[in-house]
Amino acid sequence: MGYYVINERDNIKVNLENGHKYALRDIKIGEAIIKYGFPIGVATEDIDENEHVHSHNLRTLLSGLKSYTYNPRFEKVEPKSPIMIEAFVRDNGEIGIRNDIWIINTVGCINKTAERIASLTNAFAFPHPYGCSQLGEDYTTTQKILCGLIKHPNAGGVLVLGLGCENNNIPELKKVIGEYDEKRVRFLNIQDCEDEIADAIKIVDELKAFCENDLRKQVPISKLKLGLKCGGSDGLSGITANPLCGKVSDKLISMGGTAVLTEVPEMFGAEQLLMNRCENETVFNKTVELINNYKQYFINHNEPVSENPSPGNKEGGITTLEEKSLGCVQKGGTAIVVDVLDYGDILSKSGLNLLNGPGNDMVAVTNLTAAGCHLILFTTGRGTPLGAPVPTLKIATNSNLANKKPHWIDFDAQTGSVEDLLSLIVETSNGKQSKNELNSYREIAIFKDGVTL
Repeated sequence: MGYYVINERDNIKVNLENGHKYALRDIKIGEAIIKYGFPIGVATEDIDENEHVHSHNLRTLLSGLKSYTYNPRFEKVEPKSPIMIEAFVRDNGEIGIRNDIWIINTVGCINKTAERIASLTNAFAFPHPYGCSQLGEDYTTTQKILCGLIKHPNAGGVLVLGLGCENNNIPELKKVIGEYDEKRVRFLNIQDCEDEIADAIKIVDELKAFCENDLRKQVPISKLKLGLKCGGSDGLSGITANPLCGKVSDKLISMGGTAVLTEVPEMFGAEQLLMNRCENETVFNKTVELINNYKQYFINHNEPVSENPSPGNKEGGITTLEEKSLGCVQKGGTAIVVDVLDYGDILSKSGLNLLNGPGNDMVAVTNLTAAGCHLILFTTGRGTPLGAPVPTLKIATNSNLANKKPHWIDFDAQTGSVEDLLSLIVETSNGKQSKNELNSYREIAIFKDGVTL
């Protein structure tokens, strides 16, 4: 398939067969290796023209906290008339692209009870290990994520299942939920029941009966909130799938829609590009805080901020975190950054949002879901079956993966166009099931950093 030079400033080329880097010319020890037009590290030895460039002769330049300057570089895009999708319109004006029944348990002790009820009623349960023996931020984080799921508009009805003796008991959780639709959200404390299974099935059946009256209506795609995620990245991620998602994200935002970029450690080394696109200094300062706070999290645990690329990333051609980040942020296209959200926050502004959180696949897709994303574009070069509670479209960076794992992959970025992917998003919004839905692969994971009692 040959080689590809991404940017005219680059001194490496990418093998389109395996995603690995090779020198365009002789490179001296200590010289910057340039990819995407930006440094991804420095040469640790002299590198000859056409020589393989990877972990044996390239090292990161990332270190600790940095100071940044706001140098705005963006163009406002003229808004375009939105295309239409068919969705369920909720009483609060939000839309859902699904009308599922979700069972959200307050505590991990009742995971199997929730799963059993779900299997008997064709509802969906999302087991997790938390909700008790937690303190401080971990406790409030668990509550925020669960509340984001409980109020998610893709759920036509929700049964909140509690045990009764947990920290995160139903009365405590209700304080965090705030206002909710009492017709669609019901609660059951199973220590109060003689037969919790029968009582839960009765409630789920009532929710299903209520949801049968819900009908899809035409709404503008500006109502859609799109999550952006990559997992199992390879050397082609920043050439095929991620730029493709960026163009689709830009199109959606130009029509008034919303896109969300998370995976903060995978912004390290590319953060200035995002900072220069912040719509004002307030958003810029929040972005600086986002980056440096996450670096401080690494430092607090005595870990290097550059320790990110996985064995699969490296096998696929990615060497340093700068390289991974410069490919990763391309999912955010070229749009203006309008807001920065903390972990567990819910989206409130249309446009491109940055969301605090790790790159870990399960935690990130849960984070995006709880923030209010209706569906997630998930790019991958290595392949993964993982799915969020919402439709999770897997976008392969290469045709070999798409052909090898057609039961995982929804879209081949090496052969598909922006228009093709946008059409798939519309079809999925209108009810077409993604591969994770067809496989019943829907999972959550909640971030934890503190003490377990």
